[in-house]
Amino acid sequence: MVYEITEQKKIGLGLIGFGIFFTFLGVILFFDRGLLALGNIFCLAGVTILIGWYSTLQLFINRKNYKGSASFLLGLFFLFVRWPIVGIILEIYGCIVLFGGFWPSVSAFLCQIPVFGWVIQYPVMLLNRFRRGSD
Repeated sequence: MVYEITEQKKIGLGLIGFGIFFTFLGVILFFDRGLLALGNIFCLAGVTILIGWYSTLQLFINRKNYKGSASFLLGLFFLFVRWPIVGIILEIYGCIVLFGGFWPSVSAFLCQIPVFGWVIQYPVMLLNRFRRGSD
């Protein structure tokens, strides 16, 4: 399975990477509100550039994603009213619910990265070996 990555998708992935980095840095630095907000802005901008305006809107207003959208936006609200721990917990839950359908595509993409793909696939190969027994 080959994925075509255009320049626009590279920019979107870069913004998502910066968003994850700033969010991680904000959590490490005792839930710094500014870094967490910057991480959220980068992540939302990256997702919008990666999948487009219409698909992003459909992702958030889809009937089966209401719970994820509400918890993500409520997490953003709690982040801006200076309750960062509650906000991050709600945002993580919202991201899991919203982007849970993308996991098969993401895992297929990550398994094709040379070293990282081997690290991901190694525990699966090890479990299969244990199930078969020692031959």
